Amino acid sequence: MMNILLKHVSKEFEAYNIIMLLDQAGWHRSNCLKIPKNIKLLKQPSHSPELNPVEHIWDEIREKHFHNKVFHSMDAVEEALCEGLNNLRMNRKYARSLTNFSYLNIV
Repeated sequence: MMNILLKHVSKEFEAYNIIMLLDQAGWHRSNCLKIPKNIKLLKQPSHSPELNPVEHIWDEIREKHFHNKVFHSMDAVEEALCEGLNNLRMNRKYARSLTNFSYLNIV
């Protein structure tokens, strides 16, 4: 599945050089990975989710859009998720404060 994801992302963003931050999950470390030329994998240390920016995004969304709620359908879950992501998209400065770690300032 990871190879399918890498191929899809590479094709979808073929005009870009992509740096993809990965944890140490087995499928991220597989010797069978076929890494496209426009993707560089940046591996974070094991057992360090606090270093992964997406973990902070998920924490924010869970706290603000899923906390103490019961959803009666997957559509309702998807709607809450989209609302959370769109809120972060509309407040880029705040989203950046959640995810802009100094070790990622490589540009």
